[in-house]
Amino acid sequence: MSDYYNTLGIAKTASADEIKKAYRKKALKFHPDKNPDDGEAEKKFKEISEAYEILSDEKKRQMYDQYGKSAFSGGGMPGGGAGGFSSMEEAMRTFMGAFGGQGGGGGGDFFESMFGGGGSSVDAPQKGTSKRATIHISFEEAIKGVDKEISITNYANCETCKGSGAKSSSDIKTCRTCAGHGQVNQSRGFFSMTTTCPECHGAGRIISTPCTACHGAGRNKIKEQVKVPIPAGIDSGMRLKMSGHGDAGVNGGPHGDLFVYIEVQRHEFFVREGDDIILDLPIAFTEATLGTKKEIPTPLDGSYLLTIPEGSQPGKVLRVKGKGVPNVHGQGSGDLLIQLHIETPVSLNQEQKDLLTKFQSLEGPHNSPKKKSFFERVKSFF
Repeated sequence: MSDYYNTLGIAKTASADEIKKAYRKKALKFHPDKNPDDGEAEKKFKEISEAYEILSDEKKRQMYDQYGKSAFSGGGMPGGGAGGFSSMEEAMRTFMGAFGGQGGGGGGDFFESMFGGGGSSVDAPQKGTSKRATIHISFEEAIKGVDKEISITNYANCETCKGSGAKSSSDIKTCRTCAGHGQVNQSRGFFSMTTTCPECHGAGRIISTPCTACHGAGRNKIKEQVKVPIPAGIDSGMRLKMSGHGDAGVNGGPHGDLFVYIEVQRHEFFVREGDDIILDLPIAFTEATLGTKKEIPTPLDGSYLLTIPEGSQPGKVLRVKGKGVPNVHGQGSGDLLIQLHIETPVSLNQEQKDLLTKFQSLEGPHNSPKKKSFFERVKSFF
């Protein structure tokens, strides 16, 4: 003998909402209108409806939990007790109750959507399809801003018929099958369902003589050039919306939009992090030791005279305020960050080596405080 909980695929501790959710899912799967001439599906539909009829009623559920199906053998079950639902009509009543419908009547918008109906009005304006494009720009163009022109292919309203699709207004007739509604009602079992008109395919009208320019579509494909203003500070992955540059709408609906995605090319020297720009600057160890001034490139102003302080260490970052990327939302600018890379000299001649040897002999612990501190700490390991 089947167990009602197993029939619905739920735990014995399931809440009322969980019971209803499980039944709805299974009921839609095995509904006769979804499975015409399928005896097994019909049998399953009756079984799950029977289980829901008991478990959805708090008192009946308590009796079932205590005594099982025998609690209803005396006639407490619809349809005659433990034998289950005797007719599809009883199962349908349960189904309608679970979905909030009225027994024996139409199922409303929910049933129309489940079984093929639609509630959209005929000839309602529909927005045109939106389009997507990608623009590749240089690092400098992203920072300074630029205007780009792209070519796109869109559907535009036919100029000959003004989007009607007909050769003339007299060639547009109301569909006789649906009387211009675009939908027809059909009775299936206990439901009165609305489906798209097979004659006019939902348009509600028939065009007797199509427009020769667009062949009745009301739209033609055209190529057009679109100017895209790219703001300063834009970055890869950002998107610009060009309103009204998508396909033309249907039945007088608005045009779709054009979404432009930006890809910024890598730069030879600069790396961007947010609104900041990083520049790796190699310098000689003598320049780092004695300090120096360097003319460095900047992305906006051409060049900048940078002061490198005496005793600069490898990896030191110098910050130049406001020389980074303008914020794309107009909230100031980032900074230019110069990271120092101190280069050890190579290919020394003998004179250079002699000078370095002499310098080494004059060097004291105070000249290399980090080295002194490190080796003092290392002594503890020995």
